[in-house]
Amino acid sequence: MLYFRGCTAREKQMGIVRATEQLLTLAGIDYHIHEDEKCCGSVLLRTGFEKEAQKQIEKNTEFLKGEKIITSCAGCYKTLKEDYEGLDVIHISQLLDELIKNNKLNPVKQNLKVTYHDSCHLARHCNVFDEPRNVIESVANLVEMENIRRESLCCGAGGGVKSAYYRIASQMAESRIDQVNATGCKTLVTACPFCRLNLENDEIEVIDLTEFLIRYGGLNEGK
Repeated sequence: MLYFRGCTAREKQMGIVRATEQLLTLAGIDYHIHEDEKCCGSVLLRTGFEKEAQKQIEKNTEFLKGEKIITSCAGCYKTLKEDYEGLDVIHISQLLDELIKNNKLNPVKQNLKVTYHDSCHLARHCNVFDEPRNVIESVANLVEMENIRRESLCCGAGGGVKSAYYRIASQMAESRIDQVNATGCKTLVTACPFCRLNLENDEIEVIDLTEFLIRYGGLNEGK
């Protein structure tokens, strides 16, 4: 399997990469990475640079075709799955759900309440709702926010908004954090590096699904 890390995890959220690689190793998954990995082209596509994105897609397809691809990023997952042709791609949340169901990973249930943020690309665009929730509920008690699944609020980071309209992106994140606070939970889990980055704040712990499983799942103790 090829682990496609994605730009945000690879450059800004290395904790996600480390946690993902640790989980793959614990589950006995034979995987590799490309050290010269390039952007999937998602940002180019979402901001209107379609010709440039197509060139990127053509270059990437040369080394991605024939691989079983794992992604950390919801944006990468949507792009590789829907904008490329003929790729075999799975999001890490889907893979973790499979591994837990098949007893390749055996988390320990904790007395912990957490809430989950559905990212736009993973949930609304690709209909991945249950798998990350299944992973969370193998470890903790999930308390849902007001807006979830297809009706989830955008974190504000996608589509170039954070780069072009930083204030709007911050306001959108604040609205989502208000909903987190309403649940009474002190931990927010997400399955997208963009969301993790934009939702970070001083009030609660914001953590990727992979980091959550490593930190709270008791997996190391069970090996």
